[in-house]
Amino acid sequence: MVGVVGSSPIAPTNTFVKITLPDGSVKEFPGPLTVAEVALSIGAGLARAALAGKVNGKLVDTSTLIEADAELAIVTEKNPEGVEILRHSTAHLLAHAVKELFPEAQVTIGPVIENGFYYDFAYKRPFTPEDLVAIEKRMGELVKKDFAVTRKVLPRDEAAAFFESVGEKYKAELIRAIPVADPISLYAQGDFIDLCRGPHAPSTGKLKVFKLMRVAGAYWRGDSKNEMLQRIYGTAWGRKEDQDAYLKMLEESDKRDHRKLGRSLDLFHMQETAPGLVFWHPKGWVLWQCVEQYLRRVYRDNGYAEVRCPQILDKSLWERTGHWANYRENMFTTESEKRDYAVKPMNCPGHILVFNQGIKSYRDLPYRLGEFGACHRNEPSGALHGLMRVRGFTQDDGHIFCTENQILDECVAYTTLLQKVYRDFGFNDIVYKVATRPDKRIGADEVWDKAESALLEALKRSGVEFVISPGEGAFYGPKIEYSLKDAIGRLWQCGTMQVDFSMPGLLGAEYVGEDNARHTPVMLHRAIVGSMERFIGILIENFGGAFPLWLAPEQVVVINVSEAQAEYAESIAARLRQAGFRVSADLRNEKISYKIREHSLQKLPYQLVVGDKEKQAGSVAVRTRSGEDLGAMALEAFIERLGNEARA
Repeated sequence: MVGVVGSSPIAPTNTFVKITLPDGSVKEFPGPLTVAEVALSIGAGLARAALAGKVNGKLVDTSTLIEADAELAIVTEKNPEGVEILRHSTAHLLAHAVKELFPEAQVTIGPVIENGFYYDFAYKRPFTPEDLVAIEKRMGELVKKDFAVTRKVLPRDEAAAFFESVGEKYKAELIRAIPVADPISLYAQGDFIDLCRGPHAPSTGKLKVFKLMRVAGAYWRGDSKNEMLQRIYGTAWGRKEDQDAYLKMLEESDKRDHRKLGRSLDLFHMQETAPGLVFWHPKGWVLWQCVEQYLRRVYRDNGYAEVRCPQILDKSLWERTGHWANYRENMFTTESEKRDYAVKPMNCPGHILVFNQGIKSYRDLPYRLGEFGACHRNEPSGALHGLMRVRGFTQDDGHIFCTENQILDECVAYTTLLQKVYRDFGFNDIVYKVATRPDKRIGADEVWDKAESALLEALKRSGVEFVISPGEGAFYGPKIEYSLKDAIGRLWQCGTMQVDFSMPGLLGAEYVGEDNARHTPVMLHRAIVGSMERFIGILIENFGGAFPLWLAPEQVVVINVSEAQAEYAESIAARLRQAGFRVSADLRNEKISYKIREHSLQKLPYQLVVGDKEKQAGSVAVRTRSGEDLGAMALEAFIERLGNEARA
């Protein structure tokens, strides 16, 4: 075992150390001290809650020694960083438990992920559900032992030799890939030692709220050429009530899974004949058309001209735009008559080619084009996930060609438009994020400065709160990402607005300015729902398949009690169709209770039951999707009700 671990100093020494706390207060100490000691000087409760420290903005262990004046924040489970540290430490706790129960297992990599963590293991047989129960139980026992978590830094070769000596070849391989000059930190708890940068919770006793979720396969280092490992997923939280809420959300999410509902509601299916591509069934295509026709009206009412561009374009075009150099691995390609082509992964270049036809004046700007453009991207098979991640998708894609002076107005107007569209689909909670320049990009820094400033100012003028995500922009420009929150609190990034100073010039787009000189327009890339497939998947899960009337593929079913009302039921259905509603008539010779139950499972908004009494009175008995019996109603009154509900 690695010996007792010393703390890591922060900086050279002073006689007195001044610590500035987040509230601006300053505490002075007679000499170097650890983060834990500062926490204790503030209060015993804070010392017990401390998971780490943030010294001059850097996360460190509570055992870290502060030797110079510094700004310090104590990190607890109430901080997002604290929850991440709990999850990271729990991943190590998982590995510790696995090594105790299965000594021959080798530990590999165990990072934090959204809402939890995982750890990959190499073991001679698959882990079973019973194994997970045993592992979780052992984790609880290790928590009760409250092992101190200690850190030691070793030279690279010495650290690699240590792991080789205990049979952990994967850890040794990871270390050998680290540059020689970089120090290697190891963390020990009890007799378990792991490779990690840290920081970690100060002891295993802090890790009290966790649950192991499932086992999946994973290739070593994510490469399909390497051996298959076993990945154990888990979740961990600072408070039990937070974990309970998360597990309840997962349970609800499973009920709403669009793949299950897609089958049970007969909306779509997917199969290996066409991996990552969708077979839309009649009901699903009705839902698609409801969304598309709504968005088409949005195009029309907001000054967009709809276009349609080719699916396959010559390789030379993609070279000029930069896609071939920056996006080639995601593109499907083909060849004909010794010419190379790419199936378009995005619609932008085609819209520039449309803009380039004929001479454009500054009076024509802003020039707005929209397309329901079918795109294809060569996503890894392991990343495919129902409608949420596909290889073939349609974007509600739009591009605005404008001057620099028009960028702000266009971005502000777009945000207002997007907010209205989301409200119409039932989403009122939007999260705004500005993604800035990535390392791999085209265009000069001064151009990126202008583009980023425009997006930031646009959101400020829109009066919304937003966050900045450094380095997450597209290679050709920064973007605003609009994420909507669904009925069970999940965030889905859908809309985008991107400012692009580069691509129009690369493809020769020009307009004649007021000075009669030629200028390159700025191109704004925008999508409201993004991928139509993904957005429909979100709608299915948000509503749990129980769509509002205007989106429901089938809005009403008319059910007869017996053969004697069949003709009357069909006439009711015909009248409703004539009024513009999507209606079917169930005239089968089945018990009425069976038919009502079957259509209830299909989540139809309304069921109209007609028996002899309704036939004689010329009325319908109305049942809602929730099972509420609205009683007998004149058909015209019901049609008025449907119209009002659909318009609302």
